[in-house]
Amino acid sequence: MSQTLPTPIGPVAVRPAVPEDAAPLRALRLEALADYPAAFAADYDMSAAETAGLWEKRIAGYSAQDTGLICVAVAERQPRLVGMAGLYRGDRPKTRHSGTVWGVYVSPDWRGLHIAEAVIAECLAWGRVRGVVVAKLGVLTTNTPAVRCYSRCGFSVYGVEPKAIFHDGIYHDELLMSRLL
Repeated sequence: MSQTLPTPIGPVAVRPAVPEDAAPLRALRLEALADYPAAFAADYDMSAAETAGLWEKRIAGYSAQDTGLICVAVAERQPRLVGMAGLYRGDRPKTRHSGTVWGVYVSPDWRGLHIAEAVIAECLAWGRVRGVVVAKLGVLTTNTPAVRCYSRCGFSVYGVEPKAIFHDGIYHDELLMSRLL
């Protein structure tokens, strides 16, 4: 599974992460958490304490246990990661049919080029092959660009989680979205 997405600023390869992506993937995740801390449940300081080795184990573990996937978008002209998304599925027989999309992020200079849709599509294709029949995610109610992106990917709102994120003294509600695969 991989594809090349043509963009006006150069081709972008969309593919599953491999252990060698661990350090740049960690850096991209920290960029996301620094730039948009309220948009993610993960905490910057806790994530900064995670080593590239831990990310390498996470990527390898997802693959070995067949419980998830992290997809990356790589700008091919100046090889660097510019986007990411993850999907993990339940690890028990009664929940293996359900997947959760997490960590969707595209670097600011690469937004508006449908990279998020491409990495999400790659994750969903992986899940579909493995019997995932529903994918779910949470997104801040105020993150209109992300809500539009997820809607373009076929997700629809099924509820609201009040006060899902607490950051800098403010509670943020999340839209709960799902898509049947």
